Amino acid sequence: MTDTRHLLGLLLGTEEDWPGAFEQLVRRYDPALKVGGTTHRFDVERITIEPFDLRQKSRYDLVVDRLAYWYYVPREWLKKVALMDDVYLLNNPFTFQSMEKHAAYCAMIRLGLKVPETWLVPHKQPPDNPRFPYTAAKYNRFFDIAEVADNVGYPLYMKPYDGGAWVGVTRIKDPDELRRAYDESGERLMHLQASVEGFDVFARSLSIGAETMVMKFAPDRPMHDRYSVDHAFLDPAIGDEVVTIGRVVNAFFKWEFNSCETLVRDGQVHPIDYANACPDVAITSLHYYFPWAMSALVKWSIFCTTTGRKPRLDLDTARWYEVADGEGSYDEKIAAYRTLADDYFEQDRYDEFVATSLGDFDRVAVDYFASGDFDKLLVETVTSTFPPHEHEKFVAHYRGLLAAWVRDQG
Repeated sequence: MTDTRHLLGLLLGTEEDWPGAFEQLVRRYDPALKVGGTTHRFDVERITIEPFDLRQKSRYDLVVDRLAYWYYVPREWLKKVALMDDVYLLNNPFTFQSMEKHAAYCAMIRLGLKVPETWLVPHKQPPDNPRFPYTAAKYNRFFDIAEVADNVGYPLYMKPYDGGAWVGVTRIKDPDELRRAYDESGERLMHLQASVEGFDVFARSLSIGAETMVMKFAPDRPMHDRYSVDHAFLDPAIGDEVVTIGRVVNAFFKWEFNSCETLVRDGQVHPIDYANACPDVAITSLHYYFPWAMSALVKWSIFCTTTGRKPRLDLDTARWYEVADGEGSYDEKIAAYRTLADDYFEQDRYDEFVATSLGDFDRVAVDYFASGDFDKLLVETVTSTFPPHEHEKFVAHYRGLLAAWVRDQG
């Protein structure tokens, strides 16, 4: 029997809550998994940013990236370790950095998903490039943005083609608001997307590896109150379709840590946002669902490294488009896509691994989230997030929600 140590790296920005929970779960569980004549052990390390030799072998077996979408140095380091060192990355950097929201819309429209009517419009303010004026004078066609909006239909949303965290998103109900929002958009490329009016449910799916949690979501509420604890807010068939759409997006682009927003109206599921480089996993927003997210992240990281799951940098779009271009109905195509997604995530293999190799993980997780160590992390997070006069109220609020999760596991 040989021993192998796996180093799990966390590439972080300003977050402290979930990395602390992730580290504690790994250390408390302290897995020594015996698979195929090898005992697998695990360490966790937060990755620092510094100059790097392109030929230097990476020490990491797997990296959870929460930074590189916006910060170029770690972005290029991720590409290096993916291309040269076969480091397992939960999100393929080559698609997450090129297949932003715009390309994600295009691909899923091609697959036949019910994405609302969406147009891309040129930036209002020309880019700072000396070649642009000549090119624009020769080739850019004048257009009336109000005519584009008429094609989309009011009310609509103007939002950045590559945006995140709801930055730059504007709801527009008439041509005056449209022109004002477009004037303020500056150099940003924007989408105009039809609003799904009168929807019945706003669902947000968080997918981590082969697991997905669908949550009832209210984006207009304060952050602490956006997710409702509701286990039966979708019809089972609709719920399965929502799960499938999230997994199809992720399997198509090779994303394994992503969220998908869908609107359900009259039994129809409309995906509206599903390319999120840093999906929300904060205690202060996920609350009740936070332990599930951390447990799924740890289990998927252990599964990938222990079983030698191979990272995928290529896209096998032909398999998906073969289904999309076929004669099947929407429901038949959704079912075929789900099969492809389950195949990519090795769903059966993952389920068996969790059941046979991680049998006591859930007990360790419940013990941790009921512990004083986690309560200390919770209090530190609340006090660093909310103003002092709200500390007592929100500490009690989150303690209650997390205690409910612990009880529900019993």
